[in-house]
Amino acid sequence: MIANNRIKNVAVVGAGGNVGSYMANALLKTGEHTVTAITRHNSQSNLPEGVLSKEIDYEKLETIVDALRGQDALVITLSGYSPIQETEEKLVRAAAEAGVPWILPNEWSPDTAHEGMVNDLFLFKPKVATRKLIEELGKSSYIALSTGFWYEYSLAMPRNYGFDFANRTVKFYNKGEDKICTSTWPQVGRAVTAILSLPIQPEEPNTEAYLEKLKNRVVYVNSFNISQKDMLVSALRVTGTKEEDWTITKEPATQVYTMGLEQLKEGKREAFANVLYSRIFFPDGAGNFEDTKGTLNTMLGLPKEDLDEATKVAIERQKTQGGRH
Repeated sequence: MIANNRIKNVAVVGAGGNVGSYMANALLKTGEHTVTAITRHNSQSNLPEGVLSKEIDYEKLETIVDALRGQDALVITLSGYSPIQETEEKLVRAAAEAGVPWILPNEWSPDTAHEGMVNDLFLFKPKVATRKLIEELGKSSYIALSTGFWYEYSLAMPRNYGFDFANRTVKFYNKGEDKICTSTWPQVGRAVTAILSLPIQPEEPNTEAYLEKLKNRVVYVNSFNISQKDMLVSALRVTGTKEEDWTITKEPATQVYTMGLEQLKEGKREAFANVLYSRIFFPDGAGNFEDTKGTLNTMLGLPKEDLDEATKVAIERQKTQGGRH
């Protein structure tokens, strides 16, 4: 039983990563949470100041169980380069054995409750499997947070949202007018913190916002619900350029997706981004969960962000990292 109807102890896997560090810092700022990073025994990650650390060995389940004992919630963020399904299954099983009541699994993506998109993107299938496993084990409850792709990350990668700022080129999926939901790292950190700061059972004065209401559900937050044309308009403002200064090409999203699959079969791993990002711009609206399913933004008190400020971050990121992941 969690004391005072509130979550206090939060374990974070990936607290040293891009989005994980925002989560950890936001949780610490409340003054209400103790944050523990769950790290590999040989990890070189730089953890945010104030975060505790417990080392584990993924080959020894008991080390994960020991690290998770006494935790009220487990937040999982895993690198796309890690064996995600295998790693997350170990974490979920350990959490069940350790008696962790709440898990925020490794979602942080477009809508993995959209059947068509899950069928088309093999990367999303493990997310569905994790939710099923948590329910089957019956020891923990999950809250699966869909955020859309990360804005400052995706805009900085030419293969993702299609922008090459140095050469002033942009590739539109379809006509560039399809709206998608996308979130910044700070917004994801705020959302996780807001969720884990809710009372478990309803309390006055706001009896509509509580954790049990979100139990075993896929829920949604975002920063922006925008099209590539909206992104371009923001980029023009930030860079002080005009549309005629840019080279704009257009290609059907379904065509990019199909071609990307063929390239993957040929061993061209760089085509993975083409497959992943083209799918959210399909005409089925899979990438726009705000209009189809709604978000928790208002309930969680998330702020309306400045699009141009987020675009500036992405442009600087592309400049410093050269469009690399």
